[in-house]
Amino acid sequence: MNQDSFKKLCIANILNGVSDGLRRYSNPSRVALLFAQGPDDPIQVFDPQDLLFGHETVLEEVFIVHQESWRQQIVEQIEGQPKGHLIPQENLGLSGLIAFAGASSEFFYQVWFTEHHPDMCSTKPTKTWLEQAASLLVHDYTSGNPPINCSDYVLKNYALQAIADYMVDERNSHLGYDTKIQIPTILNYILSISKTREEGSWARGELFFTDPVNIETIDFLTMFRRNERPVISNIKHIRKLLVSVERSNRKLVSDGNYVVGITLARVPEYAILADFRGDHGFLSLGTQKLASFCDGNFYSTTRENKLVELEELLLDSQLDIETAGTLFSVVSGLIHKAGHSHYGSTVVIDMNDEPLVLSGHVLDPSLCLLNSDNYDLASAFMRIDGAVHITPDAKIRGFGCLLDGQSVTWENMARGARYNSALRFSATTSKVIVVVVSSDRPISIIYNGIELNGTSRWKPIYQYMPKILTLEQHLHGVQI
Repeated sequence: MNQDSFKKLCIANILNGVSDGLRRYSNPSRVALLFAQGPDDPIQVFDPQDLLFGHETVLEEVFIVHQESWRQQIVEQIEGQPKGHLIPQENLGLSGLIAFAGASSEFFYQVWFTEHHPDMCSTKPTKTWLEQAASLLVHDYTSGNPPINCSDYVLKNYALQAIADYMVDERNSHLGYDTKIQIPTILNYILSISKTREEGSWARGELFFTDPVNIETIDFLTMFRRNERPVISNIKHIRKLLVSVERSNRKLVSDGNYVVGITLARVPEYAILADFRGDHGFLSLGTQKLASFCDGNFYSTTRENKLVELEELLLDSQLDIETAGTLFSVVSGLIHKAGHSHYGSTVVIDMNDEPLVLSGHVLDPSLCLLNSDNYDLASAFMRIDGAVHITPDAKIRGFGCLLDGQSVTWENMARGARYNSALRFSATTSKVIVVVVSSDRPISIIYNGIELNGTSRWKPIYQYMPKILTLEQHLHGVQI
């Protein structure tokens, strides 16, 4: 293999590792790279999944129109820097994308991009992931013939370490000293506790970890004797102790090695908080939520569907902005409540001037959802077989409604009767938005027979070598 082909393979392997790892941590995630190995080399683009589509104007402005000032600035920054030292660069601020840009004496400039999914707890671990990709690329690209599959493997399995690396950097930069607790070990303990049942029940309650020097500043309800404190590595014991703080404002406190006591106090700044909520939970650094956890893994998701497509449909309708906003707030609240309670349901938002007549239980008068008692009743209606019929004035016209319609060729038999009935009904009925909530949490927004949130522009990277283009070739539409 010649040197040029080897370098291309380095890039392809690292990009594939990032994409595959982020797919498991978030959602299917496209990844792209812009780079220039030397100060006089042209900017090159590796974007096999068209992630940068729509951002051509900004890229041309930064890297071509003003390239002299941009290059000179980096030359001054990397001069005299040791090998392997990556200097972060200014974010390009491309909408909808997470990016990390870096420069070094060995590899002049690179910027990694991936998708900013709307349901992420935080973009910080993902940005740390991209930073790791940049560091590995410098190493692999400049060290001759390293075992490049190692970088691919590291990036595919980087979720826990990405969170840990971000936490360590954040704590060090704000607290001014190296962390005294082993963060990767603590994260593994949190996952182990989340997978451990006590008398058949999953863990609930809060447990936070803070440095031993901060223990004396915490106002405890009670503390364990110093020589009898539960060891945090005894997962079964810690799971039992969580029962004492379950469904309350109390919290278990650990110094990273032992559970020290129980408190009602606020979580200290930059402490590591695990909020166990049954079959899932959330990880925070102080008050900053970083990730969720479930099934023994960390994920970026907030576990709240953002329903962006529904909001856009309502805002683009003939409703005024205030009415559309109120309707979205009411409907999204009902949908999230159904998702959290793990029951399937269907909502029909009827945008017709004269409401449809649906087969089901028709309410007289219609139930206004702006009243809290009515809202709770509506949540109960969501549990009953059939659809809930809602009009633009945020009122329930009926529930238990049957959705009829002729068969369509794009039905998905894997999704069940509720989903396919909604497809049929929407395809043959104008001015209705149908939202289907499955008991296992996926939410489908259907309009004119099309599931608007069911498509993705992500596609797999096949086992061939995509062509690396210069930025000018990319901007002029040269095909890979």
